[in-house]
Amino acid sequence: MHMFIRNITLSLIALAGVLSPIYAQQDRDAANAFLGRIVKDQAIHFEVNYIPAAADGNDVFELESRNGKIVLSGNSNISVASALNYYLRHYAGCLLSWNGTNLNLPAQLPAVPQKISKTSPYKYRYYLNYCTFNYSMSWWDWDRWQWEIDFMALNGINMPLAITGQNAVWSRVYKSLGFTDKDLETFFPGPAYFNWFYMGNIDGWGGPLPQSQMLAHEALQKKILGRERSFGMTPILPAFTGHVPPAFKDKYPDAKLKKTNWTTFSPVYILDPDDEMFTVIGKKFMQEQVKTFGTDHLYTADTFNENTPPTPDSLYLNNISRKVYESMAMADPKAVWIMQGWLFYHGEKFWKPAQIKALLNAIPNDKMIVLDLWSENHPVWQRTDAYYGKPWIWNMLHNFGGNISLYGRMDEVASGPYNAKHAANSGNLSGIGLTPEAIEQNPVIYQLMLDNIWTDKPIDVAAWLKDYAKQRYGAKNEQAEQAWEILYRTVYTGGILSGGPESIISGRPTLAASTRGTRPVKGYNPKDLIPAWKALIKASERLNTEGFRYDVVDVTRQVLVNYADTLQRQFATVYQQKDGKKFNRLTNAFLSVMDDVDRLLATREDFLLGKWLHDARRMGVTPSEKDLYEKNARNLITLWGDRNSTLNEYSCRQWSGLISSFYKPRWVKFFAYASQQLKAGRPLDQKAFESSIKDWEWNWVNSHGTFPAQPSGDELTMSRSLYQKYNKQLLAVYQNPAK
Repeated sequence: MHMFIRNITLSLIALAGVLSPIYAQQDRDAANAFLGRIVKDQAIHFEVNYIPAAADGNDVFELESRNGKIVLSGNSNISVASALNYYLRHYAGCLLSWNGTNLNLPAQLPAVPQKISKTSPYKYRYYLNYCTFNYSMSWWDWDRWQWEIDFMALNGINMPLAITGQNAVWSRVYKSLGFTDKDLETFFPGPAYFNWFYMGNIDGWGGPLPQSQMLAHEALQKKILGRERSFGMTPILPAFTGHVPPAFKDKYPDAKLKKTNWTTFSPVYILDPDDEMFTVIGKKFMQEQVKTFGTDHLYTADTFNENTPPTPDSLYLNNISRKVYESMAMADPKAVWIMQGWLFYHGEKFWKPAQIKALLNAIPNDKMIVLDLWSENHPVWQRTDAYYGKPWIWNMLHNFGGNISLYGRMDEVASGPYNAKHAANSGNLSGIGLTPEAIEQNPVIYQLMLDNIWTDKPIDVAAWLKDYAKQRYGAKNEQAEQAWEILYRTVYTGGILSGGPESIISGRPTLAASTRGTRPVKGYNPKDLIPAWKALIKASERLNTEGFRYDVVDVTRQVLVNYADTLQRQFATVYQQKDGKKFNRLTNAFLSVMDDVDRLLATREDFLLGKWLHDARRMGVTPSEKDLYEKNARNLITLWGDRNSTLNEYSCRQWSGLISSFYKPRWVKFFAYASQQLKAGRPLDQKAFESSIKDWEWNWVNSHGTFPAQPSGDELTMSRSLYQKYNKQLLAVYQNPAK
């Protein structure tokens, strides 16, 4: 257990201004290994130094040149990594990002003319959402995780959610209670659905889960936690919230169980905290988890995630909360409960002040931290008296389901944390964080949010974007700056939406303006985005970094799918006018745009269906496992559940391969049906079409066709070609929308 205690000991020593030689060497070795991963051979030009934390215990870093070295000083390896990131961005002109890294370091590293000192105003810097572990991370191996943890450290994250590998722990706990592998077959879901299992929403979907996967993820979690702790991070592990196997009702017929239903999935069983077995199981799980993974005393538990409690009675809710915490504290008296505030937003009609107070006030203030999950759009803290005294964290959620769309609220992200921290009614605001359902998209909005970590001032977005473009693209460029000014005023002043606006191309075909899972409503005029596209195409004559190439493709994609949305409204109109000739012309143009977008996205690995499926199959050990994982991967991003799932297209992706094999053929079938009905003089029956297409969709989910896992073609050449093809056409359409 000494390795898990080390971080606490180090922070105490740092506060005293003294470092133990043993602990210091362990941290120095980890820091040097980190430098080797990031700056490779240039690591010899950097020196690591440890300094005390700030007087209030908050993290600090310093950056200076001394004796021919770039000296990175910090009270922890997170601070040291943050110092490196500051140097790379502000002196070396580099930027590490999910979607294209610019790390072109000069042979002679620039000196730091004056010492830089930074103190984070936030004790906690939280990262991840349960959903991220599936919408983005389902198929990650250690190499990908290692990169992400380095990215966290560079950006100052110190409190990551860490839920990988829990199935093996649960398996041992339930087997110790007499459950068999057969009993648990219908409990553990497939590898693309773990997090909804952990949140108590579903059982078994996408399974049965192979033992090989459980063991592999257990081993992976140990690596994840070891690396996170080596930086001084305090990972958050799960706790028991009452979710039990379906077989529990047979083994414990007198247990107090309730069924809960989530969307169209079969009910799951939740053990009432009043049942004596609740604390027994909770304690067993905590003990087994700590034995397996160690602990930093932070635990996540969400008792009513998107499920309504059986009663609004305050005494009941208070008792539930108290029992959940007791099950943690019995095994770890230092336990601190990290609770998502999502239920208070999602179930706003139920969670009134009396109910919220009952749930929260059962736990001492120093034993609970609440995540205000969607602060940039729907800040719950403002209507709960800042969670009635509990420490809480301001978070940016931003993305739902991994949908691909340019979107964000830059002004709110740039000033929201500062305004909340300095508001008279913000209570015990203790941190900031990122809670996206998926990552690896819109890198600019996440970098903007992360840059709040080391400042206690609002960020000037216009000035920040100029620095960002220079760091991401490796040079100052007027056209690039112009493009970002336009993007800022359009897609990144996007209004309060449920994530970015999807394109109708990924929705189940319809003549309506939107579907249940696809809402193309935008917070800007599509024609206003075209000048940004033009500016980036012009900048492509001089810029060539990976980040620039990604951005050119992403903006080109957005302009074209916006055009497809416009075409859809046009062909819907002429269909109602019974103009078959115009309908055919517009639908052919719509399909042509889909073809062009598919070819464009094929130039970037970031947008490949084949990469997602390849990574899923690679996780499997046997052919049957590979097939199961591929089905999981296909299902999550299309139907989500079975043929009749109401979550279809929730996780839609604008990816090459997915457009050509799934979205486009579906539209072709719809157009054929619509034309047939028009010619016959019969009305278009949307429900009949959707009913008929469900078997085709399900067959796609269960198929095994291969798609390229590597990009093809040149991003800039393709983007320029599409600009030449569509620019004048788009301007004409937006100037004369009736034509």
